[in-house]
Amino acid sequence: MNESENNFLIEKSKHIRRLTVDEIGTLGIGHIGGSLSIVDVLVVLYYKHMNIDPGNPKKEARDRFVLSKGHAGPTLYSILADKGYFPLEELHTLNQPGTNLPSHCDMLRTPGIDMTTGSLGQGLSCAVGMAKASKIKKDSAYIYAVVGDGESQEGQIWEAAMLASQLKLNNLIAFTDYNKLQIDGEVKDINNLDSLQDKWKAFGWNVINVADGHDVKEIDTAVIEGKKSMKKPTMIILNTIKGKGVSFVEDKGAANHNMPFGEEDKIKALQELN
Repeated sequence: MNESENNFLIEKSKHIRRLTVDEIGTLGIGHIGGSLSIVDVLVVLYYKHMNIDPGNPKKEARDRFVLSKGHAGPTLYSILADKGYFPLEELHTLNQPGTNLPSHCDMLRTPGIDMTTGSLGQGLSCAVGMAKASKIKKDSAYIYAVVGDGESQEGQIWEAAMLASQLKLNNLIAFTDYNKLQIDGEVKDINNLDSLQDKWKAFGWNVINVADGHDVKEIDTAVIEGKKSMKKPTMIILNTIKGKGVSFVEDKGAANHNMPFGEEDKIKALQELN
């Protein structure tokens, strides 16, 4: 990645954080912690790597994205709006009656959403199926997925992991948003995932650890390396901070999973992000 690309992605991440803060702040409550922790990886995917067309959201042979931790939908909505899948002003309808932007992603309601998610553990299974379908069709598409660390305590994640390895789905690149927190506290205190890297290796995946899961250059390098895998799916472990970019949200810790976030909070956060 050259300096111009790096600067563009950094600035785009700031912009998407501002859109997401405004979106949730308009509603007054939401999953702001986990939404802000995945901004950077989604920016790298949607603005550099993914073969997509906002003018033709259902085009054949497109790359696909599955947000398995579906409660972080507000960030994905911000990106889709910024890319032109739907008008920016629709972001202010988040989770309102009649909205096309429900709290969890719904492929039947939102242009650009490739898979309905929210029931934790299920999204990765869908991504595995999509990757297998792509192999059958020989369309050269990549399937990307983001799972949560709390979500990774679900058994279905590991069932999907086994099958993806068995099928040698090297067109599947998944990411773990490893912010070490979940709704009830610290992941290590509830059902420890350590060593997460060793677990994915044991399940037959190509594993890449990104020390700073908010560094767009590190994320980009990991994706490029993941695409070189010949016979294995790739898991990229992103060491992230829940609520990244807004200090008073970060300071809430696990309490920022789903928290009240009103107009004053929105103004304060936007001032900080600016």
